[in-house]
Amino acid sequence: MISRFIKGSIILAIVFLIALIGAFIYAYQEVELDADQLINYHPQVSSEILDRNGRHLAYVFKKRHRLYATFDELPPRLVEALIATEDTRFFEHGGVNPDAILRAVVADIKARKFVEGGSTLTQQLVKNKLLSSRKKLARKIKEAILAMKIENVLSKEQIIERYLNEIAYGNNYFGVKTAAQGYFHKPLSKLTLKEIAILVGIPNAPSYYNPRRHYQRTLNRANAILYRMKSLGWITEAQYREAIKEVPKIYRSSLSQNIAPYVVDEVLRRFKGKFGDIRTGGYKIYTTIDMRMQKAGRDAVKYGYDRLMKRYRENPKKSNLNGALIAVENKTGDILALVGGVDYRKSAFNRVTMTRRQPGSAFKPFIYQTALDMGYNPASKLTDLARTFQYYKNGKRKVWAPKNYERDFKGFITLREALVHSRNLATINLVYDIGLETIRRRLALLDVKNIPRDMSIALGNLAISPLKMAQIYTVFSNYGHMIEPRLVSKIVSKEGSIIYETKPKEIVDFTRPEQAYLMTDILMDVIKRGTGKNAAVKGIELAGKTGTTNDGVDAWFCGYSPAVTTITWYGRDNNRPIGRHATGGSVAAPAFARFYRDLLKIDPNTPRAFPVPEGVYIGEVDGHKELYTKISPLPKENGARDIFEEGFVPTPPQKRSSQDENSVKSPSDTERVESVDLGGAKAGDENGAEVDHFDESDDLLAPDRQKPDKADEESGSLF
Repeated sequence: MISRFIKGSIILAIVFLIALIGAFIYAYQEVELDADQLINYHPQVSSEILDRNGRHLAYVFKKRHRLYATFDELPPRLVEALIATEDTRFFEHGGVNPDAILRAVVADIKARKFVEGGSTLTQQLVKNKLLSSRKKLARKIKEAILAMKIENVLSKEQIIERYLNEIAYGNNYFGVKTAAQGYFHKPLSKLTLKEIAILVGIPNAPSYYNPRRHYQRTLNRANAILYRMKSLGWITEAQYREAIKEVPKIYRSSLSQNIAPYVVDEVLRRFKGKFGDIRTGGYKIYTTIDMRMQKAGRDAVKYGYDRLMKRYRENPKKSNLNGALIAVENKTGDILALVGGVDYRKSAFNRVTMTRRQPGSAFKPFIYQTALDMGYNPASKLTDLARTFQYYKNGKRKVWAPKNYERDFKGFITLREALVHSRNLATINLVYDIGLETIRRRLALLDVKNIPRDMSIALGNLAISPLKMAQIYTVFSNYGHMIEPRLVSKIVSKEGSIIYETKPKEIVDFTRPEQAYLMTDILMDVIKRGTGKNAAVKGIELAGKTGTTNDGVDAWFCGYSPAVTTITWYGRDNNRPIGRHATGGSVAAPAFARFYRDLLKIDPNTPRAFPVPEGVYIGEVDGHKELYTKISPLPKENGARDIFEEGFVPTPPQKRSSQDENSVKSPSDTERVESVDLGGAKAGDENGAEVDHFDESDDLLAPDRQKPDKADEESGSLF
């Protein structure tokens, strides 16, 4: 009877054991999908945005800030400290440590609750990545099964690499590389033994051992880890004593601190939906920004803003007045500085790229360039007299009687003086004489939208962004070639491959180099003795133009040096007037000058004089020296004559070669614009609006110009 009972019990035990083994095998096979998340490990890794010189601008990420470190990057002492603290027999077990489990079971039975886990490093990795942290038997069994599954596929080194990249270190730092840079501002290779011990101790309880809040508690934990390493004989007594005495500096600034927020936002906007999520791919995004010039740009905008606060006695906390600046390298179109507002914390709206404001007189140089390219000379006489225009709006007759800002008339004035002193009436009469459609056809080459169909174009009555102004001003600064601004030069994957790259792109030849230089010479006079005197900087030639709209709503200064084009703008976000006597010359020009003063300190070797291209000559008109070209000859009726001035040696700008990778082939002189969409309704739409068509036979200018190319992916365009 007893023998039969014993036999039955043995058989039952065997059946139970077989069932248990079968269940274990089934569970082992069922966790295949879960284990794959660690075997084929692809964590979200923060992307880094850098300036053109590789300097850090910001980290971007979605939820977890993680910088990935390969096993080869991990210091041996870090691995030793981790194993000494968490799993001394790590290199001996197969994912589960029976001795540790037995000790934990005994401790739990004595306490009548879960007090000790007995988990290996592999089990901790499984728990952190795949399971909850709740101490339940079912979870512990699955954890053990997964640990053995992973140990069967991955090497010990791979497990340690995944563990140290997955674990949380507090303050939204995930991974030991992130924590090292965040807390100590150091790469892993530069960590001291004490700093390593601090990092190993944090994941046990990230909030409790937060070194920013509980520094002494963190040091005590680190000292215990050092003692454990000494006890195992992994460090010497001398090394232990030296490390105990060390008190590392903990940095409180966030590792994700963004020193160029408007730039970072623009990069994220530009690449939204491309390359997956640009924030989580571990990319290195190289911008064209120069961090030193970005700071100079911020300082310049703040300088102009502070002057306005003082001038109009406004409280900065309540004021809706704002400013913006963009600086572009003339030859490449690289955006060196982009400041979208005075204070990003108050407003993240980017006034460089996302707003369109009226440029006022800052747009006049393009009208005058058209005149020069049609045969006018800087010494040509313009009519500075009042003219009244009538038009009809909603069937009612309206009268437009524009005035000069100074409320006076000069009668006749040279083209140079009209632009230098920003004479509205002379400009309006020039547009009238040239012909509105001629002007509009020429301006279409700039790819500016919604060009006015009336004479208000002479006063810059159109909406345009500071970014677009920077682009079109390269027509002058780049000797006739308009170049496309770009913000990102390349993107490198976490594996080190270049997955996106741009090159400088010239998008239209607007005029000839010698013709562009005539405008530069006039715009230098604007700063020397005209409306832009506040933009002058000692030791460098600058050219530019002020812009002020009706009632002082917008104030601009648009200008350039031989190397850099810069646009400064000020206005109120509610489109109300800035204040009494607010002009581009008094409001925006000082910030422009501040930027170039700083630029000279940043780059003392920056070119300081504009090269004179071939084909520019000097003559005399009415006793005054004046420049001329073959296209823009001296006005003979004014007693003009050629003169030779010693030292005036025309020198061409930097030559462009078709072999130069930073150059783009110039537009062909054989291609003409047949029709240009100026932003009106399409023919046949529900409004029945008329679309402009320009006569192909109307040979306006010499040479013929090409319609601007549309931006493509390789250009890095922001439009």
